[in-house]
Amino acid sequence: MHGLTESLFDLQHSLSRPFLESVHYPWEILPALGGILSSLIAELPSGYRELAPGIWVGEGTRIESTALLKGPAIIGRNCDIRHAAFIRENVLLGDEVVVGNSTEVKNAVLFDGVQVPHFNYVGDSILGYKAHLGAGAILSNFKAAGDMIFVQLSDGTKRDTGLNKLGGLIGDFAEIGCNAVLFPGTIAGRQSIIYPLCPARGFIPAGQILKNDGKLYPKSCCLRKVD
Repeated sequence: MHGLTESLFDLQHSLSRPFLESVHYPWEILPALGGILSSLIAELPSGYRELAPGIWVGEGTRIESTALLKGPAIIGRNCDIRHAAFIRENVLLGDEVVVGNSTEVKNAVLFDGVQVPHFNYVGDSILGYKAHLGAGAILSNFKAAGDMIFVQLSDGTKRDTGLNKLGGLIGDFAEIGCNAVLFPGTIAGRQSIIYPLCPARGFIPAGQILKNDGKLYPKSCCLRKVD
């Protein structure tokens, strides 16, 4: 497991923990999500039920009749899947996750407590514990030319992911403002903030604010401790 994974995510808050621990970089689990879900479904804890073929739902979860779910997918306990939400294959949701109005999630891992409540697109992405997307925030996952996606790491180096589809790696407690657009392969550190309407790319360090002028500013408050 690479230090990037540890710096972004508290792994106790996702069933994906053993798989993230087995790879060097977190994005490496995304092409394997179908198989990962099959492995997890075979040994889910008690309290889950199969809502439809390949779709498993934890106790206490509320799913509106107007939501559309396509398996394979695991939806945790006490989640809220709202009107017109689209769960589009190969999705692992933790407990107390909100997927809201007209939000689409596909080939993604959302840790416990994540909220993507209004008009969001989350594809080929990993969102950490209690990360939150404001209304209309988009995690773009594909370059117009179809090129392979490189990510920028904390030391400024770039790494070829070997993927032509990769959205965002969003750390625990990160806040993404309304109508912000994250370019493919963007990494937002733990407790970072991206202002509304910002185009974001590269690496946003933990505890930093990306404002509309494209510059980074430190948060004035101390970083919260992850539960």
